[in-house]
Amino acid sequence: MSETPHAVIALQISDMIRDIQQSPHADVDVDAILGELAESGVSYIPAAQHAGITIASRDGKLHTAAATSEYPILLDKFQQRAGDGPCLTAAWDQHVIKVDDVESEQRWPAYCRDTLDETPIRSIMAFQLYADQQTMGALNFYAERPYAFDAEAVEAGLIVATHAALAWNLLRRDEQFRSALATRDVIGQAKGMLMERFKIDAVQAFEVLKRLSQNSNTPLVDIAHEIVTADRASDVVDN
Repeated sequence: MSETPHAVIALQISDMIRDIQQSPHADVDVDAILGELAESGVSYIPAAQHAGITIASRDGKLHTAAATSEYPILLDKFQQRAGDGPCLTAAWDQHVIKVDDVESEQRWPAYCRDTLDETPIRSIMAFQLYADQQTMGALNFYAERPYAFDAEAVEAGLIVATHAALAWNLLRRDEQFRSALATRDVIGQAKGMLMERFKIDAVQAFEVLKRLSQNSNTPLVDIAHEIVTADRASDVVDN
């Protein structure tokens, strides 16, 4: 008995998630995985011709994390310029946004005007991947004919977006893990330099870093980085 299309895409993305979980942290290629997620969506939803992943922050900055063609990148530029659009609305306010025909769409007039003037895109589906206090992510599908996405396409998009959100959360945790390791390493180096130079123990060295951070209202990791950088510069001059 053959598997349903929904089961096929679920298995494909589940395999991708398993690969992320099993790969060493340094071997995870975030850009490649996001690109695969976008490509998988286009291959799974027959009406979709283009796909992209949009990342935006509360300060209005917007970034196309993955795109299957130039159009998702261009459409994200229109959204940033206008300050709104279907992908941003899906990510911040609603989980799913569907545009049947850009030409007759009344929401986001500036975005729709630019889309009509500069692209062949007429139908859009956007799904929230995640949203927190600072940033959001959306998975977006585009077609060059109006009314391309019916109820079945929305259902398929929800399945892709749900599995993509799982993979995305794993990638974000991996990046946070690597950032934490880098932070720990630089603080450890700074502590070692203070211990050697001032003949103090690890607890005292950390207390020095903490007080410098508090007194200057500077993140502790930045204080540690300055100490390490200054020490290396001193070594270069001495040599």
